[in-house]
Amino acid sequence: MRRLPIYFLVDISESMVGEPIEQVQKGMRTIIQELRVDPYALETAFVSIIGFAGKATTLSPLTELYKFYPPVFPIGGGTSLGAALDYLMNELDSSIQKTTMEVKGDWKPIIFLFTDGTPTDDYSSAFARWNNKYKHSCNLVAISIGDNVNTQVLGQISDNVLRLNDTDEESFSRFFKWVTASIKATSVSVTDFSNDEVQLAPTTGINLEKVDTSKPCMIDENFVVLLGKCQTTKQNYLVKYAKRIKDGHDSDKTHGIFKLVGAYPIDGEKYSQLSVPRSSNRSINSREMIGVPACPCCGNQLGVVICECGNIFCVGEDGRSSCPWCGLEGTLDSTGEAGVDVNRGRG
Repeated sequence: MRRLPIYFLVDISESMVGEPIEQVQKGMRTIIQELRVDPYALETAFVSIIGFAGKATTLSPLTELYKFYPPVFPIGGGTSLGAALDYLMNELDSSIQKTTMEVKGDWKPIIFLFTDGTPTDDYSSAFARWNNKYKHSCNLVAISIGDNVNTQVLGQISDNVLRLNDTDEESFSRFFKWVTASIKATSVSVTDFSNDEVQLAPTTGINLEKVDTSKPCMIDENFVVLLGKCQTTKQNYLVKYAKRIKDGHDSDKTHGIFKLVGAYPIDGEKYSQLSVPRSSNRSINSREMIGVPACPCCGNQLGVVICECGNIFCVGEDGRSSCPWCGLEGTLDSTGEAGVDVNRGRG
């Protein structure tokens, strides 16, 4: 039996925290459930999931469909697309069966790349390696989740670059049905016609568009993510802010560029394993953010309290607090009209 290898290369960076990563996880379960009842896919499809942030890791190795169970997606810091592509190519070298004189190898692999941000690493050597050796022997479909992706960059490694414009629950649901339909169509194509070019399903009824990567694209920074540490439990959490669209009635033109989305507990050990050391101290002024969440780890009322070290932690009703990052002790005070700078996540 000739396998149809399907790889999902999924951005699990900080900006994906919250609803986006939850929808991807839900979508992956839906894809597997629907493919398992398709006789063509069940016969040919093998699935793997690779997650990438600052570093890449295999979340699920290449597995036949009926044995495959979607993993839990962790979160890391950074969007190292170059490192992710290198990792993928190494996986292809070790896992794909090539055609020989004695046996026919696997069908051309399909790679679905999901990302919501611009690369934070130097991807030039990985792109060159991909284009020289792998591009013509793989089907890479690159999906921009939202409009914060430089699609011209994705166009350097794929002829199939699409943008999912809306990221609400219904849009994600329709998008993953489209992914499933594309895999089913390709499974039929390889089985009945020995054609292993990817057969992308129609995008009718989905806010998913093919991107002309020859045209310049405008990149807007839509999110700010802060890495916090709970004063009580010492666990890490992320606080996410989204860019607020000001309307004509908004008289406040100097405060509140980013509005609170939520705060989310994370696995600090996995976050560290998937992140790269900060090469520069990116910061944002507190005046540019609106909203303070409660701590998602212990419930302390203030989940964004800024220490002199530039990091954030939570504070409850105690008169004195101790920063779990640097150990500095003190009492809570206001930031003043000038605000203070706080360290941002890696992206």
